[in-house]
Amino acid sequence: MSNLAQKPLIAVLDDEASVRNAVVRILRAAGYSARGFASGAEFLRSWHFDRPDCLVLDLQMPDMSGAEVQQALRLAGAKFPIVIISAHDASSFREECMRLGAFDYLCKPMDIFALTEAVALAICRS
Repeated sequence: MSNLAQKPLIAVLDDEASVRNAVVRILRAAGYSARGFASGAEFLRSWHFDRPDCLVLDLQMPDMSGAEVQQALRLAGAKFPIVIISAHDASSFREECMRLGAFDYLCKPMDIFALTEAVALAICRS
């Protein structure tokens, strides 16, 4: 975040428009600036310019999985925290995401408080 007076920017990457839009609205209501992205490619093209303070990342997407996005960001040297959201709570998914450096892993449908708390903690600890 370049200016301390600005609200933290949270990027929301989810291929389901209804989920993406709901998460963006929740985060804006919690006092954040939030921007949604429909695909991993779209987000990866823009993160250098927008520099989010945190990424809320869906795990299961058709063209590029959340784990692939996470790995690409890691290889590119991205330093912002990532909160994974997924409808799948398999320990293998969770372990892989955490191994790649995810801050937290939340299951859909998400509790609004759990989501906003995870984002707040991720930003504070980054």
